[in-house]
Parts: sequence; C-alpha cells; structure tokens
Amino acid sequence: MPLLHQIIDRRLSGKNKSIGNRERFLRRYRDQIKDAVRKAVGDRSIRNMEEGADITLPRRDVSEPVFDHAPGGTRETVHPGNREFVRGDHIQRPPSGGGSGKPGGKGAGGDGGGEDDFTFRITREEFMNYFFDDLALPRLARTELVADAPEWKSRRAGLISEGNPTSLHVVRSMRMGLSRRIAMGGEARKELRELQARLAMALAAPSPPAAEIDALKEEIAQVEARLKRVPFLDPFDLRYRNRVREPLPTSKAVMFCLMDVSGSMDEGRKDLAKRFYILLYLFLSQHYQQTDVVFIRHHTQASEVTEDEFFHAAETGGTVVSSALELMHNIIKARFGGNDWNIYGAQASDGDNWLHDSSKCRMLLQDRLLPLCRYFAYVQVADEDQNLWEEYTKVRDSNEHFAMQKIVSPAQIFPVFRDLFKKEVV
Repeated sequence: MPLLHQIIDRRLSGKNKSIGNRERFLRRYRDQIKDAVRKAVGDRSIRNMEEGADITLPRRDVSEPVFDHAPGGTRETVHPGNREFVRGDHIQRPPSGGGSGKPGGKGAGGDGGGEDDFTFRITREEFMNYFFDDLALPRLARTELVADAPEWKSRRAGLISEGNPTSLHVVRSMRMGLSRRIAMGGEARKELRELQARLAMALAAPSPPAAEIDALKEEIAQVEARLKRVPFLDPFDLRYRNRVREPLPTSKAVMFCLMDVSGSMDEGRKDLAKRFYILLYLFLSQHYQQTDVVFIRHHTQASEVTEDEFFHAAETGGTVVSSALELMHNIIKARFGGNDWNIYGAQASDGDNWLHDSSKCRMLLQDRLLPLCRYFAYVQVADEDQNLWEEYTKVRDSNEHFAMQKIVSPAQIFPVFRDLFKKEVV
C-alpha cells in the first residue's frame, strides 16, 4: 500500500510567529476587538481610514484561569528582617489603596504603578474584516452569468482514480481492492478447491499412493502461493472524491454616491460625508468585485465626477438637490437599464435645500428612482430637521427599501453605517 503524505504550507505564517495561536486569540476576543475597531474609526483621519490599528484590551478581559497549589495545612514560616511581630500577634489589614504594587498585584502601588492594558496590532486585512463584519448590500440578487470573470461554486462529482491524498475515499478504495482480489483469484481458488478434494479422496483410500499425495500437496502449495501474491491493495484500487467548479450567476451592481457640496456644507459636514463615503467605497471594494461606483456632486447643478474629484474638488454654490436625483435617473436609463443590474443609491446632505425643490425630490424618489433601486440610503450630516428631512420621512414611511439616518459626529459614522448596511437575516 503506498504511503500517503500531507504537506502543510506554513510559508505565510511569518518568521517566529504562530499563525494558529493568533487566529485562536482573534476568535476568542472577537467582540472586544470589534468594539475597539469601532472606537478607532471616529479618531481617524480620512487618509488613514483603511490602515491597520493598535488594539488595546483591558487586562481583565484577557486574563486566563490557572491552576496553582494552595497553601493548605498548618505551616510555620520565618520572615527575615521581622523586628515588630512575634508568634501569636495579629497583623492588621492595610488601608484601602495601600497594595504593594508588585507585579501581578491588582491594586495600584505607592508609586502609582499598576497593570498595563494588553496591546497588539492587527493588519489592514484584519482591520477591514472586523470593520465590515456582518454587513451586506440589502436585497442583492444574482442576475447574470459573466463569461470573462465568472464566480465559481465547488460541488461533488463522483469519484476519480487520481487525486489529493486528503480526498481519498477509504471505503470505496477498500471495496475496489476486494473486488479485484475476488476477480483475480477466482480461478486459483477454484483450482485449489479441486486439488483439496482430490487430496482428501486420496487420503481416504485404503492404500493411499504416497507419490500422488506428495504431488497434490506440491500443487496445492503452488496455488496458495499464487493467491498470496495478489496484493491486498493496489494503486489501481484507490478512489478519490472529485469536485468540480461550476460558474454561478454574478451580482451586477452599481452604487450611486450623491454628495451635497453647496455653501451650507461647511468643512466639518463635508468631512463627515466624505468619511461615510470612504467607508462605503472600502466596503464595496472589500466584498464586491463586480460593483460599479458612480460619483455625483451637486450644488445648484449636478455633475458626474471621478473618485479623486469627488473627494478633493472644492467647487461650491447654492443647493438644488433634485438636480442630483435627475442626473442619477438619466445615468440609469442610459447605462444601467434592464433587469440585470442591482441599483443602489447613497445620498449625503445637510438637509438644507430650496424650499420648493424638496417636494420635487420626494416625487423623484417615489415615482422614478425607488422603483428602479433595490436600496437607497440617505444620511443627513446635521442635527436640525430641514425641509428635505421632512419630505424624505414621508418616503421612508411608504418604502421599506429606503432608509435615512443622521450623523453629527465622527463617532456616529460607524454605528450608522452598520445599521444602514447590516446583513439581512434569512
């Protein structure tokens, strides 16, 4: 029987590092790490949003229970340097906060020392995975089979005679070996039974011929030796589980990012909006490779811009929000028509709009955009309720795939983003 070898590639583990222990640690303290990542988002600038991070966990959260020998019994101990107490004296408990401060003590020492929190660094990939954990584009549907870059699904497809040792089907291999031994040794076993029957008749005769008996025994030994030469398991008998890849319909999706850059959007509000869109862009890049992103900036007029212009251009002006919605509708009709596209929209504004334009925005959303979109999210980067917020509230009450939230500080970006794009429970 051939030897089966299993090779484990540990080249990516890094020098003097245990990737297995690290993964177990990350799984064990997953909730604490997610909270630390959430807190790190609000303190970051836009440029280093996707970098790794130093995560600090309280020492009490990572402490592990240990077994130790208890003192037990009755002991007499001599402490060197004792000049104050004798046997039988009672030592008073030290006052509150008067701990020794020695390593391993839980209280603060007289010099202000104590236990440090546990700090370690997670990579960019780990940071992004925790950041976007349990998030998904709502109501995403697979609509088309892409020929150039399809998505694949692995499924079982019977057994094959060559394969990976880890996919060896032991039961089927032993069954094939048994079938081969039965087939190859059938004639020999039949011949062996005939020889054994002749030998029994010869031995039962009144005067058995010695020469014939010796000849029969010699033939029986040769047949048994021939049967023993049939291998118990041959490489021909081995069977492996086969898996094949099938192309799957991919989810063609487009995300429209609409940002208000009017004069009422000061630098603080623009920074909140840009942070939200950066999270959205990183989320799409991390999880959806086949998703297009369309960037639209607007004041009194809307225009489609590049990614760099969307985040860095300094153009400003008045406010007509409907211009962005109309441009989005025109782009959908021109480039993303039909039923093959999953269309999404994300709009950020301070809610300040020309009074008569807000009702127009509501009608555009209800009558023209939402019937084409699978999901539309509106984020207001101001606390006060403007006329646009009031009109959009009517849209939210009548459309379950329209959501709206407020963000007034960087610390609110992460929970609002997770609430808007949380994974649906099936």
